[in-house]
Amino acid sequence: MQRTGGQILVDQLVIHGADLAFCVPGESYLPVLDALYGARERIELITCRHESGAANMAEAYGKLTGTPGICFVTRGPGATNASIGVHTAFQDSTPMILFIGQVGSDFIEREAFQEIDYRRMFGPMAKWVAQIDRTDRIPEFIERAYQVATSGRMGPVVLALPEDMLFGSAEVADARRWQRVESAPTPESLEQLSAMLRTAQRPFLIVGGSGWNAAACADLQRFVETQGLPAGCEFRYQDLFDNSHPGYAGDVGIGINPQLAERIKAADLLISLGARLGEITTGGYGLITAPVPAQRLIHIHPGAEELGRVYHADLMINATMPVAARMLAALPRHTSDTVAATTAAANADYRQWQMRKETPGTLQMWDVVQHLDKVLPPDAIITNGAGNYTVWVHRFHRYRGFRTQLAPASGAMGYGVPAAIAAKALHRKRTVVSFAGDGCFLMTGQELATAVQYQLPVVFIVVNNGMYGTIRMHQEREYPGRVHGTTLVNPDFAAYAHAFGAFGEVVETTEQFAPAFERALQAGKPALLELRLDPEAISPNATLTQIRDRAR
Repeated sequence: MQRTGGQILVDQLVIHGADLAFCVPGESYLPVLDALYGARERIELITCRHESGAANMAEAYGKLTGTPGICFVTRGPGATNASIGVHTAFQDSTPMILFIGQVGSDFIEREAFQEIDYRRMFGPMAKWVAQIDRTDRIPEFIERAYQVATSGRMGPVVLALPEDMLFGSAEVADARRWQRVESAPTPESLEQLSAMLRTAQRPFLIVGGSGWNAAACADLQRFVETQGLPAGCEFRYQDLFDNSHPGYAGDVGIGINPQLAERIKAADLLISLGARLGEITTGGYGLITAPVPAQRLIHIHPGAEELGRVYHADLMINATMPVAARMLAALPRHTSDTVAATTAAANADYRQWQMRKETPGTLQMWDVVQHLDKVLPPDAIITNGAGNYTVWVHRFHRYRGFRTQLAPASGAMGYGVPAAIAAKALHRKRTVVSFAGDGCFLMTGQELATAVQYQLPVVFIVVNNGMYGTIRMHQEREYPGRVHGTTLVNPDFAAYAHAFGAFGEVVETTEQFAPAFERALQAGKPALLELRLDPEAISPNATLTQIRDRAR
């Protein structure tokens, strides 16, 4: 049967299990939009207000499901706007497929209207970039895109779609549905790992990366409990291990607990399970020195190309997380009795690190987070972008279950709002709370319109301190008193929410937060709470004035 390129493409998405796609429409891929109309009972299409929002939503979908998030944008400006989501997917190892409408093949290499060579543009930030020039090869390209995005170290794929190819027709068979490819530790590597556990006195486990599922997280917990290990989670992967577990030692990332940092340095055996061991996790490659660490290192990762890339580990195991965790959980106890005391001490340090921090002003962020911990269900999803406000959530909130955290390891601002919308579109019955700073929020705040349009009752919490807080903190540390370029003049965020048809309220004191949050939950529509924070409350550990005075 003859089908247009747009119809063939959408048929492949249905075969591969796509149920949700995000877009900003463009004339460059009209045949796809028409085919999606015909498949609207199978694939829900969320139309966004900016391509960065659409791409971030697709990335969040990939994080939540472990299957590629689907995003459609038009050529030129649409593609460049979407690039931030692709970069986040690459650094966060998230499966995602970005489809870009492209100029017709008869105009290629003439710098036609909005023409870009996407192979060159996206080459450094995607696992695979290609252009589908023939209508009859669409099934092949889509199947490969799914396999590449989900295999080894997961990541984004970018496919350009020339207009004439989509309008063209062909008689071609559909591809088979993609298959998840797993890799496993060898018996020899497991025996070597067991031997290293038997001789370790101060072992430490760092978990992170993508490719996990709920069963793998349960196996991870069994492994930790059997061996009595202390475990820490990589930066913004804190939902891989129950933070209330007695074996939990805290997150290994920006603003790390100094006691935890010293514990990692002093470990005689580090096991990195899924974590890539990048700059943030290793404290600028200081906690673990490159290329040969001071600690014995076992590095287990699904991407063979990541093993030995920075660290020459004592034992490198190429394995996907579900298989690796299941095989580790099946091991008998190998660790010595002395490890239990180390684990208890690590957990005690973590609990001490979570104690209340008083900051200047009438609104205390510690109390805000503690209230959320009390009232939110264990499966609530919390999202955030980047900025100093995130420290309050990462340090003081306890993530209880798999995929309750959506945050960009890439450090991308503007992520929290679209990620929350994607989470609510996928999990309509779960509570979703988005944290954003005032600067972070306005990078994608227009997506409030998307939340309202699709009736997605997310609670957006905007922490407003009138500045780009992280940069101001570094500015005061390096150039005390010379404040320039970091001050913000903001709108009334509650009124901004009202303008979109959302609920909005301003919170200025700690006592106001709990009832305001309850009203937001009960609003029955998207809700925004603007938390007006004293600018001095820049972090849990120091005020702006203290940072400035120390630098002088």
